Amino acid sequence: MSSKRWNKEQLKLAFNLYCQIPFGKLHSRNSEIIELARLIGRTPSAVAMKLVNFASLDPAITASGRKGLGNASALDREVWDEFHADWEKLALECAALDQQLRSASTIELATDSLDSFDLNDYSGETRRAIVEQRVKQLFFRRAVLASYGGRCCMSGLSDARLLVASHIVPWSRDKVNRLNPSNGLCLSVLHDKAFDRGLITVSDEFRVMVSSQLRDSPDGSMLKSILVALRDQPIEKPERFLPRADFLARHRAEVYVG
Repeated sequence: MSSKRWNKEQLKLAFNLYCQIPFGKLHSRNSEIIELARLIGRTPSAVAMKLVNFASLDPAITASGRKGLGNASALDREVWDEFHADWEKLALECAALDQQLRSASTIELATDSLDSFDLNDYSGETRRAIVEQRVKQLFFRRAVLASYGGRCCMSGLSDARLLVASHIVPWSRDKVNRLNPSNGLCLSVLHDKAFDRGLITVSDEFRVMVSSQLRDSPDGSMLKSILVALRDQPIEKPERFLPRADFLARHRAEVYVG
């Protein structure tokens, strides 16, 4: 157990975890907080307290009346700013730090992001690229789903098998914000497909806009009851990482078919 000040690497790992755990689970009994505490030689209570410190820097949290602990340090703020400046770099850096610490401890390497691949079929740069891609995909998915409490923000669906961390500005059009959770919406697979095709979008007031292509579609009642019925309905806002207005505006201008 360490009584020393938090160093920057520990804070990066803590903020990385903060992004991926629902706000209501930032407590010392959370198994992921316990695991990180073991990795960095701190108590679960200390790690949980640090995560709540980060919450005090989160505008989406403070705007709702929740204040966190309110005593974030200058280094906490520096880590917050670094993540927001380059989500992709920090997500990969944290994955590497996590692996290094696990290699030096008795805690097994987390492999959730790699389970669907047989990496023995690859080598060298190809293997590295696959691992990095999966790390980035897993970070974005977990961060977005955690922010929305694991529920589709349009339908309320909560089955994780049918949920997608949907990019507001498409992955291919904004490299800097590919992993920014504020560039994500938690949607069901159906809503994600409609959003990706520009058949639905979200207004600055966080209400669903439905394309005339859907409204005028000759398809049956199912389409109208699921998607067209959403017109002008409010989405469920996330606990953290509120969708940025400029991202929503870009989706309406570049993707939405009107």
